[in-house]
Amino acid sequence: MHLIILVLVIIAIIFGPQWWARRVFKQYSKKQDHIPGTGGELARHLLDRFDMQHVKVEITEEGDHYDPEGKMVRLSPGNFNDNSLTAVAVAAHEVGHAIQDHQGDTKLALRTQLVKLADKFSKVGSVLMMVMPIAIIFTRSPSAGLIFMLAGLLSIAGAAIVHLITLPVEWDASFGKALPILEDGYIQGKDVDAVKRVLKAAALTYVSVALMSILNVWRWAAIFLKR
Repeated sequence: MHLIILVLVIIAIIFGPQWWARRVFKQYSKKQDHIPGTGGELARHLLDRFDMQHVKVEITEEGDHYDPEGKMVRLSPGNFNDNSLTAVAVAAHEVGHAIQDHQGDTKLALRTQLVKLADKFSKVGSVLMMVMPIAIIFTRSPSAGLIFMLAGLLSIAGAAIVHLITLPVEWDASFGKALPILEDGYIQGKDVDAVKRVLKAAALTYVSVALMSILNVWRWAAIFLKR
């Protein structure tokens, strides 16, 4: 019974933020007649307002994000085309990252490098974990497999840690940049609480990614321990 409760708690911790974020995005994804423009139009307007005409806005199927290298605010089809609270809040959040970039925010620059590093860590870790059985067979040494396993787990865990430490940048994009802008005449008072929830969900996206990375570490460790 205790084991079942522990498993349920772990599942809640890992998948809870992701589930909650998706639920919030969906909850406020209905079109609103009192919102005059779409998320894509708002992003373009805000970029022009803050003298970032060089930053483009485009639709993507790869998730809402700001690309500091390509100078692109990329929005999912729904957030680009709709005038929902989710659309305008997410658009403002991504523009918040563009503002950070435009202002030379060192934390954003560090975050960009760390995210790249996290992606490499994760890929290297997965490769090492897959190569581990082959290393054991050819070297006939369990210690070689252990080394590969530890290296792989550390790489994947490193990716999780990198994602977690980018949270302050995400939080600033939501509540240091996007919310003050939206409250300055872009949303009505009745919508503020809902927009805050959407912005919080947008900021916590990287936490969900980090927790999934931790789950990946757990899964690989469990596979190894069964051998």
